[in-house]
Amino acid sequence: MKKPAYLFLGFICLCACKFNSSNKTLPIYGNRTAVTKMVNGQVVNDTTYATIPPFKFVDQYGDSTGSQNLAGKIYVADFFFTSCPSICPIMQRNMLAVYKAYKDTPDVKIVSFTIDPKYDTPPVLKNYAEKLGVTGNSWLFLQGNRDTVYRIAEKNFLVAVSKDSTAAGGYVHQGWFVLVDKQKRVRGSYDGTDPKQVAQLIDDIKTLKAEPAAAGK
Repeated sequence: MKKPAYLFLGFICLCACKFNSSNKTLPIYGNRTAVTKMVNGQVVNDTTYATIPPFKFVDQYGDSTGSQNLAGKIYVADFFFTSCPSICPIMQRNMLAVYKAYKDTPDVKIVSFTIDPKYDTPPVLKNYAEKLGVTGNSWLFLQGNRDTVYRIAEKNFLVAVSKDSTAAGGYVHQGWFVLVDKQKRVRGSYDGTDPKQVAQLIDDIKTLKAEPAAAGK
């Protein structure tokens, strides 16, 4: 009689372990600050996390687009330029997998910031998007002031970019795909040239979609 009981308890524990392993939580990147505030007359210790600051640029359709269009949405950001002869074609080919997975999901967007705004005008970006097979506004290609783009790339999205006349195409940039949650916090960074990491990104977006709005606060 004891053996079946032990087997039953073992089965319950195994199920519990499997259940717990599926409760994945993504980390929150960037600086954080401990704060003390009053809630319903009680002193509560809380944490304030780094967030992506407001920005406004122009998209491939010539429309003013920025953080206000991404409010309450999950999005994936990357930095590129259309004439890039090195990693950009690989990155955008891999980003297409993200686009195809979520193009019909209203609360998920992709935002690609050009680091060569002088050449990458809205018509150039639109032509580039069309060649990729991208339509609608689920994947936005943005052109803005170069200094502003470079600043938010490095300070907020944690992606290094620079103009370099000795580099192929005249620019150097990292190929990270950066995952941002609905609270504008960076929740993941993935090598955009690695299909395995991009597949992980697609899966992590599902995790964020299932996350309670107050998670991580």
